[in-house]
Amino acid sequence: MHLQLEGKRALVTGASKGIGRAAAESLAAEGCSLVLVARTRADLEATQESLSARYGVPIAVHACDLSHSEVVDQLTADVGAVDVLVNNAGAIPPGDIEQVDEETWRAAWDLKVFGYVNLTRRIYPLMREAGGGVIINVIGAAGERPTPGYIAGSAGNASLMAMTRALGGVSRRDGIRVVAINPGLIETERLAVMTRRRAERKLGDPERWRELLDSVYPPGLPEHIGDLVAFLASPRSANTTGTVVTVDGGSSAR
Repeated sequence: MHLQLEGKRALVTGASKGIGRAAAESLAAEGCSLVLVARTRADLEATQESLSARYGVPIAVHACDLSHSEVVDQLTADVGAVDVLVNNAGAIPPGDIEQVDEETWRAAWDLKVFGYVNLTRRIYPLMREAGGGVIINVIGAAGERPTPGYIAGSAGNASLMAMTRALGGVSRRDGIRVVAINPGLIETERLAVMTRRRAERKLGDPERWRELLDSVYPPGLPEHIGDLVAFLASPRSANTTGTVVTVDGGSSAR
């Protein structure tokens, strides 16, 4: 399927690993030039080198912490208008209402919730002035199926889902589409690290971590989300806005 994305410019946050890197790769494969953002420059540069060699598209990198609004301001000033914004940075830690203290809660929301909000607030008017664009928020399925053991993440994800629907419902008047993806369990480096810890506790061997994955309903792969990002960013998805697409292997329906 030809996605008609050649020559478009995409800004991807949390782009050095996992879903963010997969999204960057899918967009690069379709001919997009990239602006990649993450905290660690070495990881960003490794991603830049790999994708540049494979796809030959222009790639710029910005190592910064999007939990600070002044950093978002500077990033936006440096980057300017883009055709596609993929908000993906941030992971909110687990815990119930007593385990997650205020400092942890605020720090996590500063990066994921306010990071998404602030970057959208800066990029949206630039897109409007440039004639349009697409904003894709990679959120998480806990927003639609909240659990007490992931209370800060559930609440944060739900707020980003609401923002996506509220803004995306009216954004087409400005030539902009706003959509979201709710991944379920995805086989990323973070998942592997967490499951290795469980395997060490339960099985006495961290390298047996795959034995703890559900063989009937296994985790998805980062490219499942990355490819959907590219499709939603494309004119092939021109009538999609103000909605959240869940990609969780059916777990929300079970």
